Amino acid sequence: MFVATLLSSPASPSVDPALVENLRNAWGGGDALWLAPDEAAEFSLSVLPDNQWEVWADLQNMGVDLVIQPAEGRRKKMLLADMDSTMIQQECIDELADEAGVGARVKDITARAMNGELDFEGALTERVSLLKGLSETVIVKVLAERITLMPGGKQLLATMKSNGAYAALVSGGFTAFTAKVAGELDFDENRANRLLVDNGVLTGDVGRPILGREAKVQALEEITARLGLTHEDVMAVGDGANDLGMLGLAGAGVALHAKPSVAAECDIRINHGDLTALLYIQGYAKTEFLGD
Repeated sequence: MFVATLLSSPASPSVDPALVENLRNAWGGGDALWLAPDEAAEFSLSVLPDNQWEVWADLQNMGVDLVIQPAEGRRKKMLLADMDSTMIQQECIDELADEAGVGARVKDITARAMNGELDFEGALTERVSLLKGLSETVIVKVLAERITLMPGGKQLLATMKSNGAYAALVSGGFTAFTAKVAGELDFDENRANRLLVDNGVLTGDVGRPILGREAKVQALEEITARLGLTHEDVMAVGDGANDLGMLGLAGAGVALHAKPSVAAECDIRINHGDLTALLYIQGYAKTEFLGD
């Protein structure tokens, strides 16, 4: 058995009941269950529809995301999340670069790296080198003035954790940022790269080894082994090319507002919903959400 979930942005709900009924009838699905009025609904399917991706593309034009997944085991026991442009709305290195006066150059490198056009490790060291001489107090300033949480993050963490899930934040960004974000959202642990500082200024380098794509896969394997979980028990979420390893290994790999080249490799693509979409696709109704 499978479950089809249709969802939209909470800010502009656009899941039409008639649309759900028409699709359910066309695919011979079970009765529709509304998880949130006009925002999210689901129905069961006995077989995968042949035209899933054609319908998905049509629904994208209506502001609606469609996810079809096996019904069994879809409520996960662990969340493994990227940070930049996933749990927060910014790329932390881009914000630091703005403060250093090299914002445009660094943003271009970031975009190309996240799209898989550049080697992540090389792109990271190149960008960090442009921050050399920046006062480490700028990190506090950026955290306070520039970094905002992605909508739905608090609900996602609070709801999954109240149902026994473990949450890990694993980023190719920096520990100064993951520590703050993990604390605000109540992640159980966080891993990231370490910006090197000497006499209160950034040296233009990061600690080794550099945490990139393989380190995220390693985190998934290490944490599941430690907790006695399987890969199938994990929901991973990210947006960049360096997330593809963990997204492919997890039981549910979610491409959230991802780069096109990244989304194309994932079966679960959220382009319109926020982080609460990760609750809807696990079968949580909005009335079950916790958190602010």
